[in-house]
Amino acid sequence: MTTFRDARHFLLEHRTDYSAAVAGFRWPDPAPFNWVLDWFDGELASNPESRDRLALWIVETATGIETKLSFKELSCRSNQVANFLRASGLRRGDHLLLLLGNILPLWETMLAAMKLGIVIIPATTLLTREELSDRLERGRVKAVVASSDQVAKLEGLCNSSVTCVHVGSATPPGWHDYQDVSYHSEAFAPDDPTQPDDPLLLYFTSGTTAKPKLVRHTQRSYPVGALSTMYWLGLQPGDIHLNVSSPGWAKHAWSSVFAPWNAGATVLAVNQPHFEARSLLDVMARCGVTTFCAPPTVWRRLIQEDLAGYKGVLREVCGSGEPLNPETIEQVRAAWGLTIRDGYGQTETTAQIGNSPGQAIKVGTMGRPLPGYPVRLLDLDGNMTQEGEICLALGELRPAGLMQGYQNADGTVSGAEGALYRTGDIAFADEDGYLTFVGRSDDVFKSSDYRISPFELESVLIEHDAVAEAAVVPAPDAIRLSVPKAYVSLIPGVEPSPETVLSIFQYSHARLAPFKRIRQIEIVPELPRTISGKIKRGQLRRQEQAKDRGGPLRGVEYAESDFAELQVRRSPTGPASSE
Repeated sequence: MTTFRDARHFLLEHRTDYSAAVAGFRWPDPAPFNWVLDWFDGELASNPESRDRLALWIVETATGIETKLSFKELSCRSNQVANFLRASGLRRGDHLLLLLGNILPLWETMLAAMKLGIVIIPATTLLTREELSDRLERGRVKAVVASSDQVAKLEGLCNSSVTCVHVGSATPPGWHDYQDVSYHSEAFAPDDPTQPDDPLLLYFTSGTTAKPKLVRHTQRSYPVGALSTMYWLGLQPGDIHLNVSSPGWAKHAWSSVFAPWNAGATVLAVNQPHFEARSLLDVMARCGVTTFCAPPTVWRRLIQEDLAGYKGVLREVCGSGEPLNPETIEQVRAAWGLTIRDGYGQTETTAQIGNSPGQAIKVGTMGRPLPGYPVRLLDLDGNMTQEGEICLALGELRPAGLMQGYQNADGTVSGAEGALYRTGDIAFADEDGYLTFVGRSDDVFKSSDYRISPFELESVLIEHDAVAEAAVVPAPDAIRLSVPKAYVSLIPGVEPSPETVLSIFQYSHARLAPFKRIRQIEIVPELPRTISGKIKRGQLRRQEQAKDRGGPLRGVEYAESDFAELQVRRSPTGPASSE
């Protein structure tokens, strides 16, 4: 029988031996297990070697205030919160909407809810009133824990059937006061054993193309499944781990809760009124950050600073959310001597694919399948192929980190049953098994019968000195069916002049094969995004198909034909020489 401790120890022992880790890893058996009671409280908060170690460290850059709690202290505080929630009428299986920023009650409430068997619906504080209403209704919410800045949006939504808990001063009428937690006992007794299939988390997907789905995870899938994330991040006991991610999104649970605490590392959270790269680097150096993970947007801001003076004791640096372009990776490596290790996963899973510590890294790839993840690249007919949809084998090979399924209106789940789980993402595998992200299956398009990956073209565009961000979509074309069009936002201070656009055209043309060339560029103030920060390519694509020039997302559009310097030179005896 493989236990959680066995599986964790095996991955830590083979942290830099990828072949041995993949060959020998076994997921823990699906036995009754409550990650907080059995691991966080039962090991980290009880073991003399770890109980006084720092579990959580929150830094407020605006005020200089810092919050620090050991594993033992956080265990006691979460017991009090669990008793408070129980006294407020919440029971196993009830749904709780968690609407907090990176403040102490966020982690306390998550741990407490897991102890009680309450189903947590993490939500970003950026949600609108309409989006909150949708989550309350479709999420069947019985309780809300929210900070003061959320009260106005929830007015009228919190009724007699919803228990509302206020975090902050001046608790509104009808709300429970989170400060009453301190009146409750530090001892907690669970109601019943926790089963591996008991629901734990409900995530609303970011909705890049459609209304958000409800992804349901269990008491096993995210806590135990995050062993793969721990392995990818390269975490070890005693590490100081900083993850740049907002609460409400799966990556926050990945890297600010389960993965670091699976390893016995410290979770560091840095709160800034507005993102400042230099301030973040200052905190990292002062706090002795050893492992760091951030999305591409943050990495592209960081390389604008003089990184050489900020390495400190950093050992592992990772990127996630969307693939990083090679130029960013090279700049970090030149300054720190460390290579950013990309990883891949979804809200529906923990980390599936990654460049793990100690392995040869092929810049531009996502790495290889992580221990416990049976990844297959398949075509539409289910045949193995070198470029295809990333799929996971199920049955006996089912990874522990895969969701239970998408929750339907009647409370049932679907979408993760049968022989395969299809991710909807396309990748290419090289001869060594390294996978390169191609794009979402609904983002990849054809031009003159060639398959075009938006990510590949975007990676070239953002290497241009004037380009801040880019999104490539198909634009209708009478001859080629469609052609690559780039929506581009420029870095501050750069004029959206014809000279700038010509320079971008020339730069991309010199680096892309003729069939991949950008044929149109539209300069826009900003790109449309989901609330989690992902670019809404689907919205841009629909805009192009509708030929809608009057929308708020439109900018100044240019085509190759607008520039004499880009006109194709044609041979007097044959076809265009550049084609």
